[in-house]
Amino acid sequence: MADSSVLRSARPVFSVRPAFVFFSLWQNRRLVKGLVKRDVMGRYRGSLFGVFWSLVQPLVMLAIYTLVFSEILQTKWSRVHGTADFALSFFIGLIVFNFFAECVNRSPALVLNNPNFVKKVVFPLETLSWMAIGSALFHLVISFAAWLLFALWIRGTPPWTALWLPMVLLPLMMCTLGFTWFLASLGVFVRDANQAVGLLTSGLMFLSPIFYEALAVPEKFRWLLYLNPLTFPIEQARRVLLDGSAPDPIGYLLYLGAGVVVAWAGLAWFQRTRGGFADVI
Repeated sequence: MADSSVLRSARPVFSVRPAFVFFSLWQNRRLVKGLVKRDVMGRYRGSLFGVFWSLVQPLVMLAIYTLVFSEILQTKWSRVHGTADFALSFFIGLIVFNFFAECVNRSPALVLNNPNFVKKVVFPLETLSWMAIGSALFHLVISFAAWLLFALWIRGTPPWTALWLPMVLLPLMMCTLGFTWFLASLGVFVRDANQAVGLLTSGLMFLSPIFYEALAVPEKFRWLLYLNPLTFPIEQARRVLLDGSAPDPIGYLLYLGAGVVVAWAGLAWFQRTRGGFADVI
């Protein structure tokens, strides 16, 4: 349970204004911080290695997928020269996907797993999605720290364009936040949403340029690939971390605008439907 003093600082405002996407986070920042800390620590409570598992899992998957796709299937990339370069490029895509998948996969159960919060009139339920984002960001930072150490060993100091990475990931975070709000509400009324979302994210993993680069897709189908919300951030993250190039400005602004719209639409849906949560749970 979140600290009682933190809960008392919560100020529920049932607004659907676009600015409320950020206003709610700022207004309830102490609550969100407490929820994220509780969520991260609770996930590893009682385990022998604790938060160390958040690093082990992506590294194990990295080793397995690198062996399969680089050595066995011998996937060819234009920017990749050797197994180590493949691992670096692949790991970037895997980290971005894991951030999205972690948030989206747990979204349908966010409200269902916290029925005590639904019954609290003073509790701002929309902060549960910010909790999911914050927890996923924690794991993302740890994974990228591991990537940086690996890159320092293999390539030396990354290019200065790596400083663009937080900005590259911002539109993805906004887009993911919108999906999280929408699915958190949907999961209350449609209990099959949890299984459906897990199936969709599994398929999305292979439909994203994680194991391959976007240029490997036939040109006539490439526009479909760019409808995938993960394609642009994965490709741009590789661009700033490996190629030493700044993000594509036009593509970035379009994706940022779309991310803000998706976040607002998800919040609007959540706020419009939250009145029925207590009747269903």
